[in-house]
Amino acid sequence: MIKSISVLGSTGSIGRQSLEAAARLGLRVEALTAQRSVELMEEQIRRFRPSFAAMYDEKAAAALRVAVADMDVEIGEGLSGLRRAAAADCEGVVTAVSGAVGLRPTLDAIELKKRICLANKETLVCAGALVMAAAARTGAEIIPVDSEHSAIFQCLEGRRDQLKKILLTGSGGPFRGWTREQTASVTPQQAVKHPNWSMGAKISVDSATMMNKGLEFIEAMHLFAVGPDDIQVVVHPQSVIHSMVELTDGTVLAQLAVPDMGLPIQYAMTWPERAPSPYRRLDFWSMRDMTFQAPDLEKTPCLALAMDCARRGGVAPAVMSAANERAVALFLQGRIGYNDIYDRVAAAVERAPRIADPTLDDILQADAQARLAAEER
Repeated sequence: MIKSISVLGSTGSIGRQSLEAAARLGLRVEALTAQRSVELMEEQIRRFRPSFAAMYDEKAAAALRVAVADMDVEIGEGLSGLRRAAAADCEGVVTAVSGAVGLRPTLDAIELKKRICLANKETLVCAGALVMAAAARTGAEIIPVDSEHSAIFQCLEGRRDQLKKILLTGSGGPFRGWTREQTASVTPQQAVKHPNWSMGAKISVDSATMMNKGLEFIEAMHLFAVGPDDIQVVVHPQSVIHSMVELTDGTVLAQLAVPDMGLPIQYAMTWPERAPSPYRRLDFWSMRDMTFQAPDLEKTPCLALAMDCARRGGVAPAVMSAANERAVALFLQGRIGYNDIYDRVAAAVERAPRIADPTLDDILQADAQARLAAEER
């Protein structure tokens, strides 16, 4: 169990829950970062008293300096602020920022051999080979926070050499079974209402399109060193089984829990130990039937596209992730329709350069070009 943390993205859903877990476990909070939520960041600084905090937005950073002028805390800004927070004097870093902006800070923390409590999907989607190679070289621990990857991680403890197949579960989102014609009129307000989970706006939209499951598909390949044919997506609407693994002898192990992100967040901090938690327990007597089905890739083209990018490799996953991030932002702003998300991402992927073994600079350049492509289409 780690004793101190920095939280990148502390004002988001995962970040707030991470701080609650840290308080409950008695962990020291060394650094915090956020995009632009000055008021909430001020509250967190006054409660947790970190030595450093950073706002990605420069104007927000200036406002925060004024708000906490009476506190003994240094305020940074921009990407340099995120990177400094990741390199703070702590044992673990919760990467709860959204998007590829989390890549460089994560690599910085890996170089310092910190535990990475990984909630930022894009880090592995964009540069999984580079990140996992750096972790192997330095000995840094990467413990997944996503409920699905945490489930796989727990099922495989002590059994990595016995893995046959990963069974990656997903609820199917709020529009499961809807046709493209039906989703054409979906609004941002509808898309952010997930049936089972309470999450931020971007990840909620990704769950609706099932791009989130596609990102997790690629992430699982890197986390557990498997190929795309070793992962099977299983639609499980009840979100009770968070994922499963099939072992070489045919045994299937599953991890079950209530759909609450607090559990995998806490385990990433306490691993390899477990600690008491306040979360609701499963009640098997009142549980509904659990159902499973194959994903309909025609009705979930974002998932199909992500699986195709996983097979293509190179910069294709990074392009897909970046274009999706920008397209989802445009949708949430009301500037494009729900179905336009897939159209813009697919177009960006089609234009992506073919680079077999991309460097970090290749990946970041492809990321930037993909965002422009999604904006301009």
